[in-house]
Amino acid sequence: MKRRGRRINRIVNSTTLRNSFDRRTLVVAGAQAALGTVLAARLGYLAIAQNEKYELESESNRVNLSLITPRRGWILDRNNAPLASNKADFRVDIIPDRMADAERGVDQLASLLELDAGTVSDIKDKISGARGFRPVEVASKLTYDQFAALSVRLPEMPGVVPQRGFSRYYPTGASVGHLIGYVGPASAEEYEKERDPLLITPGYKIGKDGMEKQFEQKLRGVPGARRVEVTARGRIVRDLETREDIQGQPIKLTIDGPLQDYAARRIGLESGSVVVMDCLTGDLLCMASMPSFDPNSFSDGIGSLEYAMLSSDERVPLRNKVLKGLYPPGSTVKPMVSMAFLEAGLDPHASVFCGGGLRVGNRVFRCWNRRGHGTVDMAKGIYQSCDVYFYHFAQKIGMQPIADMAHRCGMGEEFPLPVVSQFYGTVPDPQWKLKKFKQPWQTFDTVNATIGQGYMLANPLQLAVMAARIATGRELLPRLMFDATAPKPGSMNFHGNHVQIIQKAMSDVVNGPGTAGRARLPIDGVLMAGKTGTAQVVGLNRSDGKSGAWKYRDHGLFIFFAPFDNPRYAGAVVIEHGGGSGAAYPIARDVMTFIFDPQKGLDALAALERQWGGTAQQRLEARYAAYAAGAGESVKHSAPRRDAEVFARVDAEARAVARGPDRPATAATDPGPEPDAAPSPAATVVPGGVQ
Repeated sequence: MKRRGRRINRIVNSTTLRNSFDRRTLVVAGAQAALGTVLAARLGYLAIAQNEKYELESESNRVNLSLITPRRGWILDRNNAPLASNKADFRVDIIPDRMADAERGVDQLASLLELDAGTVSDIKDKISGARGFRPVEVASKLTYDQFAALSVRLPEMPGVVPQRGFSRYYPTGASVGHLIGYVGPASAEEYEKERDPLLITPGYKIGKDGMEKQFEQKLRGVPGARRVEVTARGRIVRDLETREDIQGQPIKLTIDGPLQDYAARRIGLESGSVVVMDCLTGDLLCMASMPSFDPNSFSDGIGSLEYAMLSSDERVPLRNKVLKGLYPPGSTVKPMVSMAFLEAGLDPHASVFCGGGLRVGNRVFRCWNRRGHGTVDMAKGIYQSCDVYFYHFAQKIGMQPIADMAHRCGMGEEFPLPVVSQFYGTVPDPQWKLKKFKQPWQTFDTVNATIGQGYMLANPLQLAVMAARIATGRELLPRLMFDATAPKPGSMNFHGNHVQIIQKAMSDVVNGPGTAGRARLPIDGVLMAGKTGTAQVVGLNRSDGKSGAWKYRDHGLFIFFAPFDNPRYAGAVVIEHGGGSGAAYPIARDVMTFIFDPQKGLDALAALERQWGGTAQQRLEARYAAYAAGAGESVKHSAPRRDAEVFARVDAEARAVARGPDRPATAATDPGPEPDAAPSPAATVVPGGVQ
């Protein structure tokens, strides 16, 4: 040891070195042991506790699982013929998130598949507005050669998904557009609502309108699944397992497919609707609304050009006129109003003199026949459609009994049908006007309403129900879902022979001295009863209702039932801006002729379609081609092939093949044009009546 302040030198020898090394070895060994223990514990945790998780992840790297979209259930008519079915289809979609350059990829596909410029533009618009994970349809109905050529180029085209599947097919196209609806890819909102991976599976489509939307869950089915072993680059090595999809359940409607197709085609160049009901059950046999759209176009991915054509059409082909078209019912309400008179105690033989008009307060309300009808009782008031008769007795009876009877007969009512929505019009009465306009009811309101003008509005389905209830005296409810069990509708509880009085007067409209004498059915022994109606759209100061601008012409209406002596069918025809009832009852005549003698009905239709330029489907396609040409584009559009077996079972021609002329339990007659000398009706506020 040295003195304080000086450094003490440490003695180093072999013993101290050995002791130091041993201590360090012990520390390092301890650290290594601790680390080894941690690693072993971690490995044990991963291998044992997390075994299932990592085994699953490992398996997912080795195995790809993809959903197989289920085939939609068919929608069938009452005879089990398909109104909506499926057919095999080669198609291609793209998933934008998986594409390096979406625009370049689309151009490459367009060149390979020979897509037109309009289609390419639509695809790019869809990509820009879609979420990246959501597949965007590029093309469907590819040929096998196109499908194969695309499949071999997949390694250089990431995000392109070709597949073989099934597409929705509507054999009669536009004839069922509004009734059946269409399918399309799920929107982002629809996916967020359900969070079902099936909705973003390439090629999968859901119901967007009509029956397709209303019964989506039942029609959807259960998806299948496919497991395949893949390489790190995603190349398929082998198939491991496939679980087949389960097709959706079928939906069977009360609709008669051939009748639906015939009625839609018979509307022709007009804009309107036809409804036919079974008077025994309330089954809706036909709900045709035209002009319409081809649901096949929507299901294939309708282009912006075709949609623009449909949405800009003043005849509104995208609106279901049967359920959402509201019209003044015109003189078609006169049988119902007469029933209200009878139930209120009016003698059917009570009469009034018609000199061509009637003063109500300080106004003269004109009859449609300015020369007058002379002495008019109830029957003549109906079959000659005399407005003065109804002006006179409506003031004595009052509006409330008329409004109550209108509701009893189905007007202003919403029916329990499996439809997305329906408009139910207006049956005005004093309380309604006070609530809506804060104004008291006036006598002229009653006069207007009693001939189906003023505030009164109805849709074609309600008019058909009204005709059926008057024809049978039963509280029939329209049915759209087929049920072999016939319902037992309750009685309308009309008194005495009131139903027979109204029925006879309606028969005289067609078969007697009425306003539709040329409407008789061309079938021996079958009589149809009916009532014409002309609903004014604008006053006489703007149009005479029969000529000039289409939107200013009067609506034409006709309600009917047949056979007169044993009602089995009832219905309504409404033609928008047809210029009067003369546009409606020829359609009813031919539709009912088709029911009893399909070939005779088809012969009449064939002659008309030659004048019109083809069937409704052919005219729609020709119109689209012309519209596209006007926009500087060309389109490829083809109608469903007539020789397809599925088509031949449900179109109008199928009925003539299935059976020749027969005599079912019911008959209907087609009302002819209005009398040539019939004056045009007067304005709505000071009605000149409707025929």
